[in-house]
Amino acid sequence: MEYTIRVALKEDMVQVHQLIQELATFEKEENAVEVSVQDLKEDGFGKHKLFHCFVAEKNNKIVGMALVYPRYSTWKGPVIHLEDLIVTAEMRGSGLGTSLLTEVVKYGHDLGVKRISWEVLDWNEPAIGFYESKGANVMRDWDVVQLDQKGIKAYLNAIA
Repeated sequence: MEYTIRVALKEDMVQVHQLIQELATFEKEENAVEVSVQDLKEDGFGKHKLFHCFVAEKNNKIVGMALVYPRYSTWKGPVIHLEDLIVTAEMRGSGLGTSLLTEVVKYGHDLGVKRISWEVLDWNEPAIGFYESKGANVMRDWDVVQLDQKGIKAYLNAIA
């Protein structure tokens, strides 16, 4: 199957945003996406670049993406976090996910990171199987913990 993996450009963010929305719908969270195309442009290509993105392109259409950003582990040192690896429904099973993950792993290796980490929903067995087949350790005994904007405000108000 013909597709190209490349570093995303600012003008790709419209289609990247569409992929993000497609993923949110797949994860039954279609109303949860708050980030805008403009946010992606500013955050990924502005003065203070917050993420690095790879896209997969077929026939001038973005059909997949992988978005990573730097983190730091107090146990390991520099790491990167794979926020999302998205492949359109029609391209799943084509090897595209493997190609995107390969780019992320090469990128992390070139940066000299000690680990690449990401989350997967516990009900997404195809993704879990895919990641495990690539040698990833799906740590089912860890839970994701988050404070959203509302939680941050409530926390700060509680201690004020």
